[in-house]
Amino acid sequence: MNIFATFEGRVRAAVQGLIRSGQLPEGLDLARVVVEPPRDASHGDLATNAALVLAKEAKTNPKALGETLAAALRADPDVVEAQVAGPGFINLRLAPGTFHAVVRAALAEGEAYGRGTMPSGASPAGRVNIEYVSANPTGPMHVGHGRGAVFGDALANLLVAAGREVTREYYINDAGAQVDVLARSAFLRYREALGEPVGPVPEGLYPGDYLVPVGRALAEAHGRALLDQPEAEWLPLVRAFAIDAMMDLIRADLARLGIHHDVFFSEATLKEAVPVLLAELRGKGLVYEGRLPPPKGQLPEDWEDREQTLFRTVEFGDDVDRPLLKSDGSFTYFASDIAYHRDKIARGATDLIDVLGADHGGYVKRMQAAVKAVSDGHATLDVKLCQLVRLLRAGEPVKMSKRAGEFITLREVVDEVGRDAIRFMMLYRKNDATLDFDLAKVVEQSKENPVFYVQYAHARCVSVFRQAAQAMPDENFSRDGLLREADLALLTDPGEIEIMRLVAQYPRVIEAAAGAHEPHRVAFYLYELASSLHGLWNKGKDLPQLRFINPDDRNSTRARLALVEALRGVVASGLAVLGVTAPDEMR
Repeated sequence: MNIFATFEGRVRAAVQGLIRSGQLPEGLDLARVVVEPPRDASHGDLATNAALVLAKEAKTNPKALGETLAAALRADPDVVEAQVAGPGFINLRLAPGTFHAVVRAALAEGEAYGRGTMPSGASPAGRVNIEYVSANPTGPMHVGHGRGAVFGDALANLLVAAGREVTREYYINDAGAQVDVLARSAFLRYREALGEPVGPVPEGLYPGDYLVPVGRALAEAHGRALLDQPEAEWLPLVRAFAIDAMMDLIRADLARLGIHHDVFFSEATLKEAVPVLLAELRGKGLVYEGRLPPPKGQLPEDWEDREQTLFRTVEFGDDVDRPLLKSDGSFTYFASDIAYHRDKIARGATDLIDVLGADHGGYVKRMQAAVKAVSDGHATLDVKLCQLVRLLRAGEPVKMSKRAGEFITLREVVDEVGRDAIRFMMLYRKNDATLDFDLAKVVEQSKENPVFYVQYAHARCVSVFRQAAQAMPDENFSRDGLLREADLALLTDPGEIEIMRLVAQYPRVIEAAAGAHEPHRVAFYLYELASSLHGLWNKGKDLPQLRFINPDDRNSTRARLALVEALRGVVASGLAVLGVTAPDEMR
């Protein structure tokens, strides 16, 4: 049950009624009419922009139209009050029975409540492809990789919750110079494993101890045979071996965070696809030979004023046309990226999402233009940039890794604070804002630690039912029993009403967060919902009549436990979207 969708339908029906009565003209576009929570909860339960977005087309004053529409809405038996505010917003206050129906729906649907809410037509009808992590396969994942991993995985969960089909994809960068460096670094460890004197790791190679097991494995597999081969022979073999080892390491690190991909796509497999792409773009008249103007500001050292093979990305919204070939005749990374995204589209994706580090800001417009061009406008690309993570311990920067040498590995952080703390705190700040992750604070058991506060809300709900079963063993406090027996009209305290209103907002939160590709909205909402539960619990300490369990008043106990179970189901559902566990007790 989504009361926002329900009342959006009723607002549109009221507008249609005004059209039929001649008070509004025919043919109004109702697509922009929405119903949402008011900015200030004291103004009402719902707000609609209908008068604001329809007034110009209807050739009338927004406030006057608002008054007319509010009068029509007051005839709805579920509307207690309809008031026009500001330039024409209409605030609605609903009858208590509306929220009682929400609680019953949440009880009946359990953790399925609020899911599958994405309106048809809100985004393309095809499959969503989310590419995230895609760390170079040259070593273990660091904390910065972890933020993009958690964000991408939670976004995938969120879109699935909203009713979309989603492919979770990892792009293996296994065709560039960095994997040759990896191979040479692994070969050094191979020689070391065989007892060869290698000395300090030469500059330009990867120094981390994580390659020591790779060297040993190479020695076990090949003995001393590789030592007698020239680099041209051993390099491709060691490169493939090392990439496989690094991907196993990365998959294991991701699994510790509960992250699993459906597709691991190799960049190396695009070797034949890029020339095909170039021919296709030439056939469409989207490639030409020309010169680019010099970049604004100081010229980079590698800039060349020469004729180049250029893609007409400006025609599709980019700032400048982009080169597809380097001066040596090889394809640019951009050309490979276009071929890769074209492959995603060929596999049925119409809604592409790339989760990248903040240093890829210059990539966004060119790739959106490319996707528009190769799909003939049938696919879209949203690029979500994840800002840096500053790792702290009690406010002080954490700098050195025991394993990687140059950075803190993600595995070290998971081992120290656990998966749930990492996932929730990575999502408790918008992806494009820098995140301070304090290893000491994320394990505190206090209101200031959001993951504890929200998980404690779920555990507290479960504990209420354990206590109720002990205090009233003859009662049926199952969801079915509460659905049958609970008189929700007994829930009249402002704290109880606030919880009902928040439970009613959950389908809207899922819908809006999925539409905006912003899973942090779910984390913020869960904290607010948890706060409402803890606030009502504390109120019951001072006012015994508000306690959840009262053996002398079974009717109020049933009603409050119905509310607690509805809230618990929403918290569990929201935590599942974030990939965080919902514990029955805190340890």
